[in-house]
Amino acid sequence: MSRSALAKLGGALALSVPLVLTVDLVSASVGLVLGLAIILLSGLTPREFFFRTLPIWVAAPSVFITVSLYGVASGAILFEWGVMRVSEGSLHLAAASALRLLAVGLPSIAMFATIDPTDLADGLIQKLHLSPRFVMGALAAMRLLGLLANDARSLALARRARGVADHGRIRRFFGSAFALFVLAIRRGTTLSTAMEARGFGVPGVRRSYARIAPFDRRDAMLIVVCGLISGVAIGVAVATGAWNFVFAIAA
Repeated sequence: MSRSALAKLGGALALSVPLVLTVDLVSASVGLVLGLAIILLSGLTPREFFFRTLPIWVAAPSVFITVSLYGVASGAILFEWGVMRVSEGSLHLAAASALRLLAVGLPSIAMFATIDPTDLADGLIQKLHLSPRFVMGALAAMRLLGLLANDARSLALARRARGVADHGRIRRFFGSAFALFVLAIRRGTTLSTAMEARGFGVPGVRRSYARIAPFDRRDAMLIVVCGLISGVAIGVAVATGAWNFVFAIAA
């Protein structure tokens, strides 16, 4: 999906936020079916899509089982053992919760997977006029996450080569975590000094940009389409009487 990073972020929010406010089978099912269009247009291969959304595929059955067993019981009781109680109402709520997770998570992850962090930072600064100091700092932190994973792997290999990784897993874990914490602080301090030396965060200085963040009518249409998907899903749920406001359920 060759749209701007800001449009993808806005589209994901327009799609997910309204659907989060309701727990019912109708809106979740309609949102999931209509959201398939976003998934198909994302440009991800089936393999990439599956591995990117693997946590959602694992979480949805877990949510269904948990809500079925421990959700608020209503209607006929189908199964009961100890604190576990399965009823018609808990099964309905479990199915709605699992489908809502799929309807919200799958299209949103499909859009987020193709977002370049640098493009998103440019859009947040140039179009939404957020603080460059905050945005660039967050971008630098995201870029360092990969280095942190490499540090953890190198540290584990170094400890194993020195023969200190053969026993005491809990002790080794806390020792490695402390070492990574120290490395992260040192690298963050160095990066902060380098950014300050290059003028980041200087008050009263107007920044220039190496790249102009695009945002055209097609980007706006993406946000509108995502908003229409959630709007149609909620409209169908209201029309059929299936609308279940999430805070009303909690109360």
